[in-house]
Amino acid sequence: MPGDNQLADWRSRAVRLADQVNNVMVGQQHAVHLMLIAVFARGHVLLEGDVGVGKTTLLRAMARGLGGGYERLEGTVDLMPSDMAYHTFIDEDGRPRVEPGPVLRHGEQLATFFFNEINRARPQVHSLLLRLMAERSMQAFNREYRFPHLLVFADRNRIEREETFELPAAARDRFFMEIGIAAPETRDAQRALMFDTRFHDADALIETIEPGLVDYTALNALSETIQGAITVSDTLQNYALDLWQAVRDPAGHGIELDDVDTAALIAGGGSPRGMSMMIRAARVNAWLADRDMVVPEDIRAVFFETTGHRIFFNPVYEIRREEIIGRLIRAALERVAAP
Repeated sequence: MPGDNQLADWRSRAVRLADQVNNVMVGQQHAVHLMLIAVFARGHVLLEGDVGVGKTTLLRAMARGLGGGYERLEGTVDLMPSDMAYHTFIDEDGRPRVEPGPVLRHGEQLATFFFNEINRARPQVHSLLLRLMAERSMQAFNREYRFPHLLVFADRNRIEREETFELPAAARDRFFMEIGIAAPETRDAQRALMFDTRFHDADALIETIEPGLVDYTALNALSETIQGAITVSDTLQNYALDLWQAVRDPAGHGIELDDVDTAALIAGGGSPRGMSMMIRAARVNAWLADRDMVVPEDIRAVFFETTGHRIFFNPVYEIRREEIIGRLIRAALERVAAP
């Protein structure tokens, strides 16, 4: 197990990985940083954004930096849960064959499972994915398979709604973070993406990432070392608890939003598990900043991505989620005084 004296070496590896991924991704430093936090906190990630903004490229780049077994599955309306575990085909002799599918192919060495366009898959598939994410295990061929090093990365584009299925609350809660990816806004970044031919070949870009830069087999132990090494003072604990209560009961904490009845806004969510994940992320953010204790900026840096998707609105407001959730989180951060 990594000791405290090794955390600086691991931090330098994390910085190298971030630098290399940022050379692949233009203008996505914030998203890359959040992905790095999720990797070292051992949390699954859902990326959301428009078509063609680099979600898949980012996930592939991070997977290459981690090394280990990598599998990708395309979400389609006809995908069946069994397709994750095995596939059947007729061999060259005309005989039916059954072979392990994408989840089972690498066994315990599976490090990254990438579910592309997850919202195109049906709820039955989401249910099986939920167990895989929650327990890092799967039942198949009359035995249980375990995947101790697994991280699930998924993406979802927010443009197309036909033949798509919204993720259930339980599945969304299992994602450590939901990270939004948008096209870069600076003119220099836009110019690079448009005219620099280096960014026109995603496969070649990903090849520039040093494979296995961060040893995936050591991440579980390292993550727990980080969590134990970074302290959270009583004052910061109270600050985090106040933020949690503010998003669960905005009206009771004096939060007002235009065109929203905050007393009727929240249907549920903001689970204790979700808030514990927020603190895990804050500790990793502090570690990456070379601090041994969490400060308010660490909580504020990860609060939206670890909390927003875990707050569920009543139906009349849920259809306006994208517009309201950011306002609610910002209002809570402004209302609750930081120590």
